[in-house]
Amino acid sequence: MISYIKGELTEIFDDAIVVENNGIGFNIRVPASVISEFSVVGEQVKVYTYLQIREDAHSLYGFLTRDDLDIFKMLINVNGIGPKGALAILSTITPDDLRFAVLSDDVKLISSAPGIGAKTAQKLIIEFKDKIKLADAFEQALSHQETEAADMSARNEAAEALVALGYGNAEALRAVRGIENAEQKDSETILKEALKKLL
Repeated sequence: MISYIKGELTEIFDDAIVVENNGIGFNIRVPASVISEFSVVGEQVKVYTYLQIREDAHSLYGFLTRDDLDIFKMLINVNGIGPKGALAILSTITPDDLRFAVLSDDVKLISSAPGIGAKTAQKLIIEFKDKIKLADAFEQALSHQETEAADMSARNEAAEALVALGYGNAEALRAVRGIENAEQKDSETILKEALKKLL
């Protein structure tokens, strides 16, 4: 219904901001990443939004990017994670880290978000697994961290090579992420070192 709101940032709270557009102040609940990014009242901002309509309330949730919004929508569709839980996760874990946590079955990282227990984290991983691919996770990370493009590309190639050799996505991801100083190595070197870890 409301794709995004662009206007003047007029108030900042612990978990929400107010953006004024055409004389209307929109109260938008946001993760911590938005609060830390929008620190100056009076600046012009653009917030991607999700409108939740319930019988007792209409609530707006806002995000810095469409990717953050898409991840939020996926999270609230997981049984046991409502908008509050989804915000808690995105306040603790970046979308990129969440993708990698899902691919590597990192229950501990996901359950580090307030109000998210191990069982809910496991449920999230199971439901997200078929929606997130290794190559897509690296591609998203590349688009967010262009300065690390060479490093991520080499890791991506090494991980894909491991998958081609018969290793699982999670196993391949764990192996390449564990390589030290990967930014100074090419994909072949990363692959060799990852294989040593796996054999």
